[in-house]
Amino acid sequence: MELKMTTYQSPIGLIEITGAEQGIVSILFSEESAQDSVNVESVPAPMKQCLKQLDEYFKGERMDFSFPFAFAGTDFQKKVWNALTTIPYAKTGSYKQIAVAIGNEKAVRAVGMANSKNPISIAVPCHRIIGSSGKLTGYAGGLWRKEWLLKHEQTMAENRRKENASILK
Repeated sequence: MELKMTTYQSPIGLIEITGAEQGIVSILFSEESAQDSVNVESVPAPMKQCLKQLDEYFKGERMDFSFPFAFAGTDFQKKVWNALTTIPYAKTGSYKQIAVAIGNEKAVRAVGMANSKNPISIAVPCHRIIGSSGKLTGYAGGLWRKEWLLKHEQTMAENRRKENASILK
């Protein structure tokens, strides 16, 4: 699999996207500009889809992602990451809920570890996982980004509800 990398400038910082023809391998926040970023025109189709869909997400036009993922991890990690994609936009879940969803309710700590290793930020929404107490828990991109993403989704969802309500009047 020949990997390419490009960047996307989001409202909460630079995001490095790595992928191939098979799908996206990673979407990770970067604290510095990438030197070997590839021109957008020369990246594989899944990366172009990813860039477009991330842009739509940050504009509040997209609630889920449809580009292909190319997960690299253990079978357990892949189960956890796939389960994360079932948490609805603007909603939150817990490690315990994910553990139950994958059929191993005692694996709460292992779910937390797999969650922390999620290579596909935002599209595989590990930012939607909060502590069972309702408090924000760790996020590889920084808690301030996690808080921003959750508020962004809640604001966009509320705006859609208001728009739909006004249409129905």
